[in-house]
This record gives sequence, C-alpha cells and structure tokens, in this order.
Amino acid sequence: MGFFDFFKTLFGLQRRRDVSRLDSHPGHPDQPALDVISETIDLSGGPLKEHHRRRALRDQRLLPKSRALTRAVGLKRRAVMDASEARRLFGATLRTRNRHLRDLLTDRDQLKRLGLPLWEDETSLAAALGISSRELRYFSIHRQREQQPHYVSFALPKRHGGERLIMAPKRRLKAIQRALCTALVNKLPVSEHAHAFRNSRNIKTGALAHVGKRFVLRLDLKDFFPSVTFARVRGLFIACGYSYPVASTLAVLTTEAIRQPIEHDGALFHVPVGPRFCVQGAPTSPALCNAILLRLDRRLAGLARQGGVTYTRYADDLTFSGDVERPAMDKLRAAAAKIIAAEGFVVNEAKTRLMGRGGRQSVTGVVVNQVLGLSRKERRRLRAAAHQLRQPAVTETPEGRRKLLWWRGKLAYLSMLNRTQADALAKRLD
Repeated sequence: MGFFDFFKTLFGLQRRRDVSRLDSHPGHPDQPALDVISETIDLSGGPLKEHHRRRALRDQRLLPKSRALTRAVGLKRRAVMDASEARRLFGATLRTRNRHLRDLLTDRDQLKRLGLPLWEDETSLAAALGISSRELRYFSIHRQREQQPHYVSFALPKRHGGERLIMAPKRRLKAIQRALCTALVNKLPVSEHAHAFRNSRNIKTGALAHVGKRFVLRLDLKDFFPSVTFARVRGLFIACGYSYPVASTLAVLTTEAIRQPIEHDGALFHVPVGPRFCVQGAPTSPALCNAILLRLDRRLAGLARQGGVTYTRYADDLTFSGDVERPAMDKLRAAAAKIIAAEGFVVNEAKTRLMGRGGRQSVTGVVVNQVLGLSRKERRRLRAAAHQLRQPAVTETPEGRRKLLWWRGKLAYLSMLNRTQADALAKRLD
C-alpha cells in the first residue's frame, strides 16, 4: 500500500472489502474463484449499472470500518444500529450473496423521476400502508416452517388439459397488497405494447392492431408467473430507486413459494418447496409482471419495427403481424426466441402458431382475419343456443336460466368486439 492509499484509509476516504474467503469473483457469482484478497468499494455514487440512471448510494454503516485511526487514538468502536434493525437486516429474509446490493440506500432522484413514493425505511413504508411496523414485519418474513400460511391454494382446470395453480392471499394480506397497488405497483413504468391488466386496455385493443394482416405469429411464454421470481421483483424495486431493505420487504410482500404441508411432532408445518415468485391470485402480480417485462417489450418492439411488423403483448401471449413473406416471419420468430431467452423466459413451443390468411387467424381468442369478432363456429353455437332459449319451457328451469345468463354474457363480450355480429345474434333471441 502506498503512502497516499494509507492516508486515504486512515481517514476513511477509501474503503476496502476483504474478499479472500469468498468463492466467486466480486460481482460475478457465475465466474470461477480468483486469487483476490481485497477490493476497493466505489463510493462515487455513480450509476449502479452501465447505461442506468439509478445511483449506487452506499449506507456508510454497512461499509468496512477504518481501524487505523481507531487504533491510533485508542477510541472504542460504537454501535451503528440497534439490535432490532440488525436482526432484520442480517436475518434469513434479507440475506443475499450479492454484497454490492446489501448496502444500497434510497435514490431520491430516481424515485422522483419515476413518480414513485419516497420510502426511506420500513417505518415509512408501514405508515404509507396504514399498518404498524410490527404487522409489516409479520407479513414480510420468509419462514421455512410456516404454521399459519398467508395464502389459500387451489387448482383450476385449464381449457386444453392440466391445472392452473391459484394462490389467493388471505383477507388481511390482500388488503395490504391492494393498498400497495394503489400507492406503488400501479405507478410502475409499463410498455405501451402491453394490453393486459391496464386501464383502457383489453383484449380488443390488443387484437385490433393485427386485423387484416397477411401473417400473424403467436408466441407464448412458458410458466410465466413462476418465472417472475423474488429476485426479479427485488431487483425491479432496487432499479426504481428503493434501498435494499425496502426493496426486499416489498418483494416478500408480493411473492410467495409453493408450500407443502408436513406434520412433525404432532404439529403441521407448511414448508416451501421452491423459490418465491409472483403468484396467480395476488392483486399485485399482474402489474408487477407488466413492469418486469418492460425491457422485453421494448426489445421485441424494436425487432418488429426493423422487420416492418406490429407487436403487442397480452399477459404471456406475444403477437406479431405484418404483410411480409413467410421466410421473414420465420426469421423473426427465431430472433424473438433468442431475445426471450436472454431476458430469462422460455417460449412454449407447443403454443407457437404462424397463421396465414388462408386459415383462421386468432389473437387471444379473437378472430382478426378481416374484422374483429368470434369465429364462425362460435357464432353458430350461440345461434343454436338462442333458438333453444326462445322456447318458454326452457328458461323456466334452473339449467335454462343458467344457460340464458351464459348466453347474455357471451353476447356482451361479442358486443365489445363487434357490435354488428352481436346485434345479429340478439335479434335471434328477441
């Protein structure tokens, strides 16, 4: 160590971290171990990542302390935080291998830039949600043995076979998540190409852009919600400008792991069998997934713009359409799959479809060959049902009344898509 380096270390102007006992390269856990003893911590407050505007502001309490000056004057080291904060920060819930994230502070400029609320710590977060700090800690701890799970799990059958796991939060946690949606989640930046879970956007707006195109390419993301893990959600909140403790707390509040009940010593425990992720059933999951897919939407939209086609996304359904040749669409499909893989998702090959004008072109169940609407087969089914419902004896039975309600619901849905087709069917029942 040179004289100037020793002088900086003496007065705390330069901080070094001991990495001799770590098994990976600093900042790159996927790289093999290197013969590195210490590293210099960047205290300049520059961008956290290249081309990002979120600054790496460090919590001085968690940085390596300068012992040279303390030893020189014989001072005694003092505590920098109370026991409760230390137990929370160094507990299993907030534990991370990435030491470059653990000491991050709030970036106020980034939060102001995005129009998000300023929450410096868990106390301000609890006050914004209208709950106590103790209740916030209760719902934001990841327990390996949960005796009272916060979610109710059940399975719904899928249309084409299989089951869809729904994990619905219980009443109190759902109220907290709804308050969080109003205060934060619904304000997160979302791509203009996303049409699901947004005000003034729906199935119709997502399909309207693909009407009358020569080819329609439809892709589907496999295991969409389980792919949005706790680490991704925490990284999103950190990128938005929140400190590491607040971002971790928000991520725990909005994610959960699949749990398996196990009986031990006469007590029933619910043990996680996988990582936490955005579950279907939580009010916060739809908007969070839209925000996390912002970069994917922008990359795919840029790819579509280069190829002269149109791109939209409805939840996990990705659609491209354009008046181009088939080889161009095949090339676009391969390029889109690479981008999707680079963003940490997987294409469901079983649901990939390239549809030409010679067959039925559908986007999220809506036919887009010439005009928006339902398929001819579906309209014939509704026409036949209307013929049956015209018989007075049919609607007098409970089954007939349920069928009438189903028919009116389908007619209202068709009226949103295509008023002309809906009016033609309504005359059948009148």
